[in-house]
Amino acid sequence: MKRFGNLYKQICDIENLRRAHNNAKKGKGWYKEVQEVDENLDYYLCKLQEMLINHTYHTSEYQKFIKKESGKEREIYKLPYFPDRICQWAILQVIEPYLMRNMTNFTYSAIPKRGIHAALKDVRSAMGDDVLNCQFCLKFDIRHYYPSINHAIMKEKFRRVFKDEELLWLLGEIIDSIATAQIEDMRDIWYLDEDIDPETGIPIGNYLSQYCGNFYLSSFDHWLKEKLHVKHCFHYMDDYTIFASSKEELRYIFRESRSYLHVELRLKIKDNWQIFPTYVRGVDFVGYRMFLGYTLLRKTTCKSMKKALTKIRKKTQNGQLMNHSEWSAINSYKGVLLHCDSWKLQEKYILPIQADADRYYYEIIKKGNVQNG
Repeated sequence: MKRFGNLYKQICDIENLRRAHNNAKKGKGWYKEVQEVDENLDYYLCKLQEMLINHTYHTSEYQKFIKKESGKEREIYKLPYFPDRICQWAILQVIEPYLMRNMTNFTYSAIPKRGIHAALKDVRSAMGDDVLNCQFCLKFDIRHYYPSINHAIMKEKFRRVFKDEELLWLLGEIIDSIATAQIEDMRDIWYLDEDIDPETGIPIGNYLSQYCGNFYLSSFDHWLKEKLHVKHCFHYMDDYTIFASSKEELRYIFRESRSYLHVELRLKIKDNWQIFPTYVRGVDFVGYRMFLGYTLLRKTTCKSMKKALTKIRKKTQNGQLMNHSEWSAINSYKGVLLHCDSWKLQEKYILPIQADADRYYYEIIKKGNVQNG
């Protein structure tokens, strides 16, 4: 495999750092820390450049907060805007093309043009165009994926792609940045009952972590295609959906996959893996449930949507004006519903509040008097 070098200078280049700042601040221009950097931009960018050139850059202390998602609590690690978020953008602007070369075209999540809707489109295409080879579905995901990523393996994977020692130093510094105390916090949050290697785990919330998560599994993805010759495989981060013409074939793929992940990547598959008839049960993936010829919204998402929109409807029926968060939620759910068969849901939950949403837009947003809430 060809290895790439002379990339660190590109990362340190002041124009690359300037572009990193512009990308990192998108949607965050009102943050106080972003405004402070903007007010004295050349000073901060030159300071970061000096840190990188002199190898004095060290990842800052993480801020931690709990995020509830699909009934789970996850501890998210957030870094300061300066120097860390700018630095990680500067790295990825240079190395992203090389990481992308190692990822298969069925890898989704945190990749440009390969988000939820791209995954949804590709799964539906496979189910519709190749019914014979999609008769059965294997679904599994990896147990405690981010806390289980091994630092030494992750670094070795980067070393197989890059020969730039300064770049490898910087990547290693960020990979190792989660301290033993934070690993203990991760054990509590993820309900781990075994000992955690302090050289294991990368922080959820790091911008670079999203790419590390996909890159770490890239060898497994290639192995599925090139060694097992899996025809239809899709994965959104650590959630895998694989199709085949028989249960026997999928059982074989599962056994081999479990062995590969354990031996090569030190990962374990969750115990809730399933093999089932595709077109009878439907495939639950990236927030939707897909059948032959039609797609439904995932049940848990549907319940959350009904609850949120009903609450907004009752508020507006009492003569109150919705706030910006509620207006944004309505538009977000409208976007979600565009990608599934949802006329009845739209008729019952969107249409009754659409006029109030339009009123909020014209009376508040267009006048520049946005409410928070």
